[in-house]
Amino acid sequence: MKFRKFVKRDRDVSVLSLGCMRLPTEGGGRFGPNIDRAEATRMIRYAIDEGVNYVDTAYPYHGGNSETVLGEALLDGYRHRTMLATKSPVWLIHAEGDFDRILHEQLQKLQTDHIDCYLLHGLSQDHWRGVIKNFSLLEKAEAAIKDGRIGCVGFSFHDHSAAFPEILNGYDKWAFCQIQYNYMDTEHQAGTAGLRLAASKGVPVIVMEPVLGGRLATPPPPIMDVIHGAASRRQPVQWALDWLWDQPEVTTALSGMSTMDQLKENLALARNAQAGCLSAADHEVIGQLRKLYKERTVVECTACRYCMPCPSGVNIPDVFRLYNDAFLYDDLPGAKGKYSFVPEGAKADKCQACLDCEQNCPQKIPISEWMPKIHATLAMPKPN
Repeated sequence: MKFRKFVKRDRDVSVLSLGCMRLPTEGGGRFGPNIDRAEATRMIRYAIDEGVNYVDTAYPYHGGNSETVLGEALLDGYRHRTMLATKSPVWLIHAEGDFDRILHEQLQKLQTDHIDCYLLHGLSQDHWRGVIKNFSLLEKAEAAIKDGRIGCVGFSFHDHSAAFPEILNGYDKWAFCQIQYNYMDTEHQAGTAGLRLAASKGVPVIVMEPVLGGRLATPPPPIMDVIHGAASRRQPVQWALDWLWDQPEVTTALSGMSTMDQLKENLALARNAQAGCLSAADHEVIGQLRKLYKERTVVECTACRYCMPCPSGVNIPDVFRLYNDAFLYDDLPGAKGKYSFVPEGAKADKCQACLDCEQNCPQKIPISEWMPKIHATLAMPKPN
């Protein structure tokens, strides 16, 4: 296993880390609550035995069961070999005591007296300006560091790019941050600019979705043709991971692996991970892959956000992105699954066709015509 500096910690971190959002399940459903505990434990311990020393979970993963299963897997001596990370669900904090109450519950589920790396989960500009400051969560986190319940505090980010610097620069004690980043997300959310800003401030960057939820592992045929024709003989997953490890600003790639085969494949690739591993020709291949993917775009939304805020509450850029993803990656089920996590008030069916957004859209997209089509395509059938 290769390691990189975890700047504000006294321990280097493995270049591959294990995410526990997609543990193996029983009875179907990639994110379902019925985790195959025996197989999940086998995978977690195998990863640690092979050198992975950063394991990440969160309060809501697998219907709240991920922390419990991870806590069980880290028994028998595995806990002290691991930097354990979990997250505070800031959207569930509505009262002064909620932060400490939830942290206490997480410590019990994880069967530990401390969490090494504690994240404020899924920060957005609204959460930053509202929940974090209104309930003094940074001060509460500092108190938890002082009494030993957590080792350090960071944040994971899910919002538009302009919000990232405000959050990163808004607190000078961030020990690390976590962003969605891969060769298709260079301008989405924090993007490359956010990665480099964090690195310039000495804040380690944990990368989530390095293979875009598995989508970059199974490209459609035209993109596979480019991969097969490249001088460098890499499989799709290796292109995605090497592109990340090529960048010294990336501290570790956090991969949510669902099978032992996926874990073993990624471990084998991690053994050769190093900054500067891609040649100029390799970067040209990545550029070709990115171009071919983008040519599959259905709605030419650039996520400029001139359409926002929507008077009816629709998150127009995110809705368009999920719809496009279904076609970019031949993954309608995956897009449906992601759409199910969009808050009800922000889904496409809330569009009232007021046309405010269309007057402001530089691309002149007929947004009000797209919204019902998108909802009909992405909405899961309601149970009887």
